[in-house]
Amino acid sequence: MGVTISESAARHVASQLSGRGKGLGIRLGVTTSGCSGMAYVLEFVDEPAAEDQVFEEHGVKVFVDPKSLVYLEGTELDFVREGLNEGLQFRNPNVTGECGCGESFTV
Repeated sequence: MGVTISESAARHVASQLSGRGKGLGIRLGVTTSGCSGMAYVLEFVDEPAAEDQVFEEHGVKVFVDPKSLVYLEGTELDFVREGLNEGLQFRNPNVTGECGCGESFTV
């Protein structure tokens, strides 16, 4: 199943990579943080790590390390606009709870 990226998220990431002028894709990971225990981490990838799992959709690559993939399996990365706000949204079927501010989650 892996990690998927919606067409709108892929367009957004491709635009960011183009504006940056370099990069192979983005890395999606998790770190211990926040009041619920885990938080998502996103960064540009210029050089992949040997152990990375790579998922590609709509011409954009998403790199995930094996330790994070355990928590991210089945996650869809989407780009949403709500009023004046816009940003990437994570639809993770493994999440069992989130903190009130939405910055961290529990699996």
